[in-house]
Amino acid sequence: MVQPLLEIIDITKRYGEITAVDGVSVAVDEGTCFGLLGPNGAGKTTLLEIIEGILPQSAGEILYKGLPRPASFREEVGIQFQQTALLSFLTIRETLRTFQRLYRKSRDLKGLIRECRLEEIVDQHNDKISGGQRQRLLLALALVNDPELLFLDEPSTGLDPHARRDLWDIIERQKSLGKTLVLTTHYMEEAQHLCDEVAIMDHGKIIARGTPEALVSTHCKGATVSLPQSGFPEIQEGFPWPVQKIRERVVIHTDAVNSCLAVLMRNGAQLDEMVIRSPNLEDVFLNLTGHQLRNEK
Repeated sequence: MVQPLLEIIDITKRYGEITAVDGVSVAVDEGTCFGLLGPNGAGKTTLLEIIEGILPQSAGEILYKGLPRPASFREEVGIQFQQTALLSFLTIRETLRTFQRLYRKSRDLKGLIRECRLEEIVDQHNDKISGGQRQRLLLALALVNDPELLFLDEPSTGLDPHARRDLWDIIERQKSLGKTLVLTTHYMEEAQHLCDEVAIMDHGKIIARGTPEALVSTHCKGATVSLPQSGFPEIQEGFPWPVQKIRERVVIHTDAVNSCLAVLMRNGAQLDEMVIRSPNLEDVFLNLTGHQLRNEK
């Protein structure tokens, strides 16, 4: 059996009578992207900071390469925090050089700048760059020591879709190089796109874990077929699927899309504006926690 790169064993974090993390155990295999999802206050950032060695745990153990966080741990991990204060009077190049000197081993800056798409702004000051450029810089800082294990805490929060896709490309590049990633995110599309496995936290506990596909298959059955009310025929009694009328549309919940479409077509339904929606990770999240994912401030 292959040993996981990272093992979290029965981790608990208490603040007085409040339990922020409650007996969490997970393992992260080398070369995979592990996603940690949860509503605000679920304990995921606290857990991440314990794993990173920033916060002490109240109980439990963290193993890295089978050892209790050896001395090499800090040299071999990279962290992109939710928020990082950067010195406004430094340029991007100067900032990268400053962080480079913090490690015994570091990346060649020319290659890192190219990889994170910072060439055009490398001589600009930190306070003169856009949100997307800033997130790429923060990712470059997390990669400056060429880490084996990379922590990304909501790396694309606040970015527009184009900037988010740019960041995803860089993260996928790290996956292709065999790096291991631990990612927290509020974007379900991001988790589904990047993560090999995800765990959903609520009230300090892991309440579900698996591949995105397995979680959807286990916790969300069927699909929805939506069409305008004007195109929905007067079907005789015995239509086998539940129907909702939402504003000007009819929404049909079914676990047999082909059969449903066949019945609609036989009854003269107008399917030009039909929308078929399969369940996704957000549906899993809502079913399990009853919360809608929100961006933390």
